[in-house]
Amino acid sequence: MWDKVKKRMFALLPAVGMMVAAAGCTGRESSREETEIQVFIAASLNTVMTELGEMYCQEHPGVKITCNVDSSGTLLTQIEEGYECDIFFSAAQKQMDQLEADGLVKEGTRANVVNNQVVVVTRKDSGTKVRGLETLRDAESIALAGGNVPVGKYTRQALVRSGILEEAEDVSAITTRQVSDALGGVEISEQDNVSKVLAAVVEGSCEVGTTYYSDTYGYEDELDILETVSYELSGEVIYPIAQVINEEADQAQSKAAEGFIEFILSDEAKAVFESYYFDTDME
Repeated sequence: MWDKVKKRMFALLPAVGMMVAAAGCTGRESSREETEIQVFIAASLNTVMTELGEMYCQEHPGVKITCNVDSSGTLLTQIEEGYECDIFFSAAQKQMDQLEADGLVKEGTRANVVNNQVVVVTRKDSGTKVRGLETLRDAESIALAGGNVPVGKYTRQALVRSGILEEAEDVSAITTRQVSDALGGVEISEQDNVSKVLAAVVEGSCEVGTTYYSDTYGYEDELDILETVSYELSGEVIYPIAQVINEEADQAQSKAAEGFIEFILSDEAKAVFESYYFDTDME
């Protein structure tokens, strides 16, 4: 019992600094709180899910949403290790495929929600010579997510298809050192989620970086998009959501998780995703 409690506490630590608004969105109606759901979301969803969480809690004051925010790979590992989770919202199919293979996805609940695109970004005042993937070797420093992070995998896939990196059976296994060598030894700062890549570029510690188009929301006055990477290079950046089998959940908790997923797939939520630069056309 203590192990489960301890795991739950540590799993939620990343949420404290990254998603306070959603975690506390039921404060106004705390006396009516009935159940709490644990939602594990990819870091690139943090901003939009904060707003969606607040919207949902205003309409459903009996539900508290607590979010754990990190890279999809890290979240997958935490779920596999037994952290309590009701909903997984991944930035890539790979992690959801694995969770399903593990038998941890509730049947019939998986759905594709939004699409995104990889972009190469820099500060407006950087003076970089980089114009996109083809000229990354001209950078003095690059912020790049690790291969187990979806944006890191998509970037590596794009570099392979551009002929910059050699073919690999699993592009996520291509190391940062291999990327650096292929780019002529350029300095690469490996980050463990997309938000940290963005921060490295915004703060100026790295000249350029690869992030998602949606992550540039709110930074239009600070960042230049040097290239929007085509799907032909990166592959589609589809975000699936699913209810996770949680043996600790009671009926109210399970029902609340179902309701929140239904809301995320609604037209109301779709409009919010689009306002944060996500593509909701899944056809």
